Amino acid sequence: MSSSALSRLSNIHGHLHPSDSNSMIGEGLVKVSPEVSEALSCGHAVVALESTIISHGMPYPQNLETAKEVEAIVRKNGAVPATVAILDGKPCIGLSMEELERLATLGTRAQKTARRDIAHVVASRGNGATTVSATMYFASMVGISVFVTGGIGGVHRHGEQTMDISSDLTELGRTPVAVISAGVKSILDIPRTLEYLETQGVCVATYKTNEFPAFFTEKSGCKVTCRVDTPEDCARLIDANMKLKLGTGILIAVPIPKEHSASGNMIESAIQSALREARDKNITGNAETPFLLARVNEITGGASLASNIALVKNNSLVGAKIAVALAQLREREHSNRGKNHEREDVLSIKNCFHSEGTCLHKMIASLANN
Repeated sequence: MSSSALSRLSNIHGHLHPSDSNSMIGEGLVKVSPEVSEALSCGHAVVALESTIISHGMPYPQNLETAKEVEAIVRKNGAVPATVAILDGKPCIGLSMEELERLATLGTRAQKTARRDIAHVVASRGNGATTVSATMYFASMVGISVFVTGGIGGVHRHGEQTMDISSDLTELGRTPVAVISAGVKSILDIPRTLEYLETQGVCVATYKTNEFPAFFTEKSGCKVTCRVDTPEDCARLIDANMKLKLGTGILIAVPIPKEHSASGNMIESAIQSALREARDKNITGNAETPFLLARVNEITGGASLASNIALVKNNSLVGAKIAVALAQLREREHSNRGKNHEREDVLSIKNCFHSEGTCLHKMIASLANN
């Protein structure tokens, strides 16, 4: 039996024995685009993309142009992009060009939506741009294993006093999705973020390096023990995590390309200045990160935004290749499983015909007696 046939049989089984997530989709609580739905049912590579970077990460029309370019990169490298957002109270997994443009023009009028905000945005029929935690939740719901973002949230500086810790970290601790990012946003406390991820049992891997990247720059000074050097390495890591049912996500940190790496000293100086402004203006909670990123961009004369766009595109390239490698790995496993089943069936038939006292002999004896 072919791997595609096995994949479709598995999908049919899902319809006959629906999970909670399938029920939510069937009841119309979640909308999956036809392109994404078809790719998932056929076992093709799909990459989830967040939408906060579109609405809160950069101004219009640059945000729309970047979103289109990122989706194009994913497609060019063999995967289907699935940008996630909530529009008019409906969680959408995979956006049309019209929906993408609507989200881009809404900008900050779309609510920044983490896991805790999902129910409120849906109940109020609002528009929400999903953060890492919310995007991971929806990706996992429909079976998307690879998610690309710019950088994840983390423990804020002075977080040991404020307890300001991003829900991205706890989501990684309970949702089995691989997050491809350029590390942790450098406005945060990277060492404490890595300590928190360890506490959550999250595997943190670095791509083609032994040092955890710092978003705008290639190095943070923090070493990581898990290194992956190819998309195939990443696919095997993700596959093992899923098969073992560890229940946690994986963070795969990809350094920003050297040619786009901003000056570490310049960025750090801008961050310290922005942090002081945030404290003076009492900007905290989920408003702090957008404020800090915007101010750092202003202080650096746009250099940080250019680096941000470059790293997101690079992550999309790597993420698409990982998704394709994972789909190919699963296809090979389906194919081998099908061959094994065929061999087992043949052996069973042979045993039935040739073993003494088998079912065939019993059938013949029964017929003779009757």
